[in-house]
Amino acid sequence: MIYLLGGSGYVGQAYQALLTRKGIAFRNLRRADLDYTDTAALAAALKADRPEFLINAAGYTGKPNVDACELQKAECLFGNAVVPGRIAAACTAAGVPWGHVSSGCIYSGARADGTGFREEDTPNFTFRTNHCSFYSGTKALGEEVLAGQSNVYLWRLRIPYDHVENPRNYLTKLMRYPRLLEAANSISHLHEFVASTFACWEKRIPFGTYNVTNPGHVTTHEVVDLILKSGVCPKEYSFFKSEDEFMHVAAKTPRSNCLMDSSKLAAAGITLTEVHDSVGAALRQWRRASAS
Repeated sequence: MIYLLGGSGYVGQAYQALLTRKGIAFRNLRRADLDYTDTAALAAALKADRPEFLINAAGYTGKPNVDACELQKAECLFGNAVVPGRIAAACTAAGVPWGHVSSGCIYSGARADGTGFREEDTPNFTFRTNHCSFYSGTKALGEEVLAGQSNVYLWRLRIPYDHVENPRNYLTKLMRYPRLLEAANSISHLHEFVASTFACWEKRIPFGTYNVTNPGHVTTHEVVDLILKSGVCPKEYSFFKSEDEFMHVAAKTPRSNCLMDSSKLAAAGITLTEVHDSVGAALRQWRRASAS
């Protein structure tokens, strides 16, 4: 049996779908039923139920986007930096291994040689190193809290998308935003992400940090071209002239745009679809929200 925290969120629902499809028993632990942010309460539940594994998909992202985190700093700090430490303490006390959904948004840009950041690279979009968003700063702190833990996977997610219209879906955002920022990014297909992260446990690969992004990277223009080619949303897409204009007109906090290297995960035998192919496939299967 698997414990799932944050099962009602965008990523958590994808985990629920995966576990249901696999026929794996799981407990979608809601805070209304048990306050899993209370270390003692969670440890007691773990000792009583003895789950094989725990997945933490809970976190604070802000709605409709990370700008909201600038106004809800206490909640964001608690959800992304404090709670992971409490879960770690509970899992250690109960002897339960677990996985934590982290974020690749703790990086900006690329390595000096132009390649994607690797797991061992020091995050450069954090409170310690840059003028980052509050969200990114708290996610980096969450990883620091878990540093040295021997029984946890840290899975770095980046800009999730899939084939179903949703306000959290990167493709939906590009279709709905009045103007777009041109940037190069590594991104994660939502369902490939949850399948790959759970495969870490199924295959018993070594605990540690893994970048879970689709191989390669895409620019905003490339994704828009794929949207137009698919016929899903044939409108005229408008772009900001520069990041400075974007920050002046549309954003309250800096955004992470970065390239990530997922070869460590591939070396462990877990591979995702090349990013352009993955985005194209999602658009060919596109479903409107009313049909989902």
